[in-house]
Amino acid sequence: MDREEPSPLACREYMKSSELRQSFLDFFAAQGHRACPSSSLIPDDPSLLFTVAGMVPFKPMFLGQVKLEYTRAASCQKCIRTNDIENVGRTRRHHTFFEMLGNFSFGDYFKSEAIPWAWEFLTGPGWMGLDRERLWVSVFRDDAEAIEIWRKVGVKPERILKMGEDSNFWTMGETGPCGPCSEVYYDFGRAADPSVREGDVENGGNRYVEIWNNVFTQFDRQADGRLLPLPKKNIDTGMGLERLAAVKQGIGNGDNFGTDLFLPLIEAVGSMTGKAYGESSDGHVSMRVIADHARASAFLVADGVLPGNEGRGYVLRRIFRRAVRHGRLLGVKEPFMARLVPRVLEMMGPGYPELKGAEDRLTATFKSEEERFLRTLDEGLGILKDLLPRAKASGTGLLSGAEAFKLYDTFGFPLELTQELCAEQGLEVDLDRFRQEMEGQREKARAAWKGGGHGEDSVYGGLASQLPRTLFLGYGQTEAAARVLAILRQGQVVDSARAGEDVEVVLDQTPFYGESGGQVGDSGVLEGAGAQLEVLDTVKRAGGALFVHRCRMEQGGLKPGDGLAARVDAPRRKAVARHHSATHLLHAALRQVLGNHVQQAGSYVGPERLRFDFSHPQALGPAERQAVERWVNQRSLENLAGAVREMGQAEARAEGAMALFGEKYGDKVRVVSFGAVSKELCGGTHVAATGEVGLVRILGESAVSSGVRRLEAVAGLAAYEELAKDGELLGRLAAELKTSVAELPARLQKLQEREKELRRQVEKLRAQGSGVTPESLLARAQDVRGVALVAEALPESGAEELKALGDRLKAGLKSGVVVLGSVADDKATLVAMVTKDLAGRISAGKLVGELAPILGGRGGGKPEMAQAGGKETDRLPEAVQAARSALEKQMEGR
Repeated sequence: MDREEPSPLACREYMKSSELRQSFLDFFAAQGHRACPSSSLIPDDPSLLFTVAGMVPFKPMFLGQVKLEYTRAASCQKCIRTNDIENVGRTRRHHTFFEMLGNFSFGDYFKSEAIPWAWEFLTGPGWMGLDRERLWVSVFRDDAEAIEIWRKVGVKPERILKMGEDSNFWTMGETGPCGPCSEVYYDFGRAADPSVREGDVENGGNRYVEIWNNVFTQFDRQADGRLLPLPKKNIDTGMGLERLAAVKQGIGNGDNFGTDLFLPLIEAVGSMTGKAYGESSDGHVSMRVIADHARASAFLVADGVLPGNEGRGYVLRRIFRRAVRHGRLLGVKEPFMARLVPRVLEMMGPGYPELKGAEDRLTATFKSEEERFLRTLDEGLGILKDLLPRAKASGTGLLSGAEAFKLYDTFGFPLELTQELCAEQGLEVDLDRFRQEMEGQREKARAAWKGGGHGEDSVYGGLASQLPRTLFLGYGQTEAAARVLAILRQGQVVDSARAGEDVEVVLDQTPFYGESGGQVGDSGVLEGAGAQLEVLDTVKRAGGALFVHRCRMEQGGLKPGDGLAARVDAPRRKAVARHHSATHLLHAALRQVLGNHVQQAGSYVGPERLRFDFSHPQALGPAERQAVERWVNQRSLENLAGAVREMGQAEARAEGAMALFGEKYGDKVRVVSFGAVSKELCGGTHVAATGEVGLVRILGESAVSSGVRRLEAVAGLAAYEELAKDGELLGRLAAELKTSVAELPARLQKLQEREKELRRQVEKLRAQGSGVTPESLLARAQDVRGVALVAEALPESGAEELKALGDRLKAGLKSGVVVLGSVADDKATLVAMVTKDLAGRISAGKLVGELAPILGGRGGGKPEMAQAGGKETDRLPEAVQAARSALEKQMEGR
């Protein structure tokens, strides 16, 4: 039987989420912890797609892979989890993006400090001031030490709940570090969930919420199950800011969405839709989804993720498009997500300055992605609306995996969105068939980040824990004396190397730059005492602690302790530096010409060329490309002095230094600037002044993914060689066409006009030979419920010929639909066209979507024009004949 209810808000006064963040960090700073800023959502860990917990950035410290600068840390870490995205919006506490408060000990303090500090922070009058009568504690049943400490701090014995290994014992795997954990639960009271009895925290429903988890890593589990004590015990804690805010802001039912972390966004959605928020209100699930997903999308884009079809980009697209779909459920027909960006920045910007710096990019990305999705959303929903009744009628309970894949591939529907819509109708997607269809279309994103290289990582991590960090000397010199610390062959540490072997060498200090930040590693030679090694590449390992020189042993022998002279290939290094400085100038030029939404999204800097990826929603026009190239070369001619300074990261950002999203920076950063035009956080090598960059030439521009463009360019002598090559080519073309270089454009235009005229003559002759003319086709037009339809299979014609004929037929019809098909080169082609006045009612894309499967193919396009192809050429007449029924069906559904 429940005791008398505590007061409704049994804690100190209301606290804003920003105050809660700061209070937590202040408390643990007072206990000797380093208050660390949040790391990126993109972890420096190949086994993880995103930062999923507060301990992720500290993983190398827990595993002993790096030398410790401090042994106590506290943070408020931004995190992303999407494993239960379908629950987001349906419950009070599921989120994709969340903030994890945590305090950590790396072999320093343990339970006797962690537990009292947790209790003091939660209940202390100067801190959270929570009512002790609302708090319950769970412990691992055999953890007598933790039980005794909780009693000592004042927790009543009946409120200390002993749990089993499945809920209160943390493990990394079947073997390895592990230990008991202890959780603190808050009781929102009987009214929050009358079905939950007092103290039943395991089935807490909406009444009990876990607000803090303390993990005590103290054992090393052996293969035979034995638990051996770890030589250094660790503390890893986590407390969800959203849950703490629900408690401190007096949300009586524990609804995280009622806190200041979500409510301003929900109110913004309400103002767009005219709906009020509340669990009894219509649309509250959709309002929660939009608020949660808008935050998650903003933070992902700010950390350098852009919508795409694989990996992190696919997750972002899935989250973003789910929000757009829920906007449609609320009746929002126009693009709306970009309108939420200012509200996200207002709420979260003070705690995360990177958001404010990315405002233009956030707005541009949100607009581009939503417009892209809305172009196909109605069409895809219409198709799904037709498919779902058929799937239900089939009695299998399954939607065809082939149809689900078509929605994904043609209409940009994330599989999870299709699954969610199916689940609402009691259906599932045939995933086996979907995966078969997916094969060959794209690599599975998870395959790109799960596993891979962990054996090597452990070798380098082990070395890093034994050896001093490699001292890098390469900013000021290209030659240095060094001593061999370790030799590796085929991923294993060895005690010597002989001539003819490929080995990796770790030195105590080196002038060789290790590949990072897009810049390639240095090459050169190592020599000493009869030994000579060609350095083929240099890479960083163990989080940058070790510089690993990949070498071919040319002569002599080598062992740890030997002295060597390390000499970098200086001309190659100079060429690399020239291209690296050119990328900084290109970045500045793009922002100058296109706008401040441009952000670097990746790069490659080598001796022969450079590649620069940047955020921008569309291709550069010729004038924009020329303006960028001209701006860079003007800065090169000005010979602006380069400067390098080291400073605190916060100070650098305050000065306006730009950072590469996804790159990891320490407390101290290196800022590279050229005059007043460029200032970036960068660890690479650069020229002393922009004049050394020389001529810069853009070779090409292309799309990398949605919202990301790529420039390829060359600088210095490489740029001159490209110019010389182009000049030679133009000279040869002019000679071949018997004209001058200056007259080439006019000569080519005349040739193209002549080719078009010849094509028209060929089409005319072909039509006369087959008896098919626009006039004869118009004469055979059908009437389909008041809409004129020309549907014909034609003699051998290519897609361009069908489109040209279709344009003439549309002009003749003035209002109507055209479906033309033909077979050429063992492939059937269908083209559908709709006159502009009907495009709002009839979709060419939907027509080919219905007809393409008859040909065993796929198709897609815009409402006014779409195209499909397939290999079942003998069924072309059937597909053309089916155009009438497909049009009727579409008209019935609208």
